[in-house]
Amino acid sequence: MPSKESKREKAKEVVDILEEISILLDTDLDRAQLSLCVSLIENGVNPEALANAIKGLRREVKSNEKALQDIRPESSMSD
Repeated sequence: MPSKESKREKAKEVVDILEEISILLDTDLDRAQLSLCVSLIENGVNPEALANAIKGLRREVKSNEKALQDIRPESSMSD
């Protein structure tokens, strides 16, 4: 049975590889986010559903940021 240290080292290697792939694909996911994605997938989350959720959240954030930019000029005019 592999030791805890051996498992940690393997996990680190996996995240290192995933981080390199993530950078090449320009996913904008950092090591912590990649680790969370791996954990979710290991615990049964469908990878495609996870990818769709991440894309949806990013679209929502972008939309909210645009809405905030549209509101800010109006609020500064009333000052």
